[in-house]
Amino acid sequence: QVQLVESGGGLVQTGGSLRLSCAASESISSISGIGWYRRAPGERHELVAALGRNGAIAYGDSMKGRCTISRNDAANTVDVQINNLQPEDTAIYYCAAAMGRYSAREMIGMEYWGKGTPVTVSS
Repeated sequence: QVQLVESGGGLVQTGGSLRLSCAASESISSISGIGWYRRAPGERHELVAALGRNGAIAYGDSMKGRCTISRNDAANTVDVQINNLQPEDTAIYYCAAAMGRYSAREMIGMEYWGKGTPVTVSS
């Protein structure tokens, strides 16, 4: 059972940046993949970014060019830096982990989820 805790959300002005952090209860190197997702009110979950144990990275279409995902094995964290935030980025941001085969884009195999951290972008 992997426990995930997100942090770093909050209120930010349009054009600002945030760094979200996902802390895992197990070694990052033992996790097949970790993904960041978001869900806006009335919308479905959307991929923000994902990082595989082998270093493979995927970004959601709305995040390309303004998002960077990184890992800190010593701290067991996976962070995502999002720049140039816009009001449409307002959502709850979740961290999810897969221990086996998975597809981050299709949200297949993402077995464990954190409770999320809210991000609000003011116009």
